[in-house]
Amino acid sequence: MSRSRSPGWVPNQHGAWAMLASPLAVGILAGGPAWVHVPLTALWFVGYFAFFATSLWLKARRRPRYWPPVRAYGTGAALLGLVTLAVQPSLIAWAPLFIVPLGVGLWAAAARRERELLSGLVTVVGSGLMTVVAYAAGPGTDLQRAWLLALTQFLYFAGTVFYVKSAIRERGNRRFLGVSIAAHAVATVVVLTFSPWLALVFLLLTVRAAVVPGLGFTPKQLGIGEVVSTLVVAVVSLVTV
Repeated sequence: MSRSRSPGWVPNQHGAWAMLASPLAVGILAGGPAWVHVPLTALWFVGYFAFFATSLWLKARRRPRYWPPVRAYGTGAALLGLVTLAVQPSLIAWAPLFIVPLGVGLWAAAARRERELLSGLVTVVGSGLMTVVAYAAGPGTDLQRAWLLALTQFLYFAGTVFYVKSAIRERGNRRFLGVSIAAHAVATVVVLTFSPWLALVFLLLTVRAAVVPGLGFTPKQLGIGEVVSTLVVAVVSLVTV
């Protein structure tokens, strides 16, 4: 009988796909496409695969059967990183910004605390930073706009961390629901300072955070809603920021 395939090859955190794709796409579209975005995009996704596999390996107390995907994706990410830097060496300047989010994420996995709020928010910080990196990799020169777009991505996805928890794991927890609504409201006020139209979108997200968790939607239904809201936030951001 053949041995079962080692775990960690295919990420099962479906919500992570939007968190990977949206900041990257917003940065590329805002700054303008360049050839370096091809290896950078591959690095971003393979790097996430490596992070996911390594998290599982650490959570499993470094059992050998969890190691093959760590080795494969880690090697792939390293090679893609070298290719990306060969095309545009200046991108190395952004690497230190990812050290803390990466370190906290791996520590949380090793401590089996990856589902806690802090871990989710730190992961969102790393995700949002890719907006600036993708922008800087292209011909765009308005880094202030890039940082505002990154802030928008962070505020939106940070809100989803609260929202999804309030609708699934913390369903019925009125205190956590209140925190989620407050987080969305603060994000709306922050966005209002640079884009009234985008603030309207965040206001609607605040209403969603207050109403939807009590409706008993399934994770699949919540996921479909997240796809729609992610697209709306990305498009309105690119048009109005």
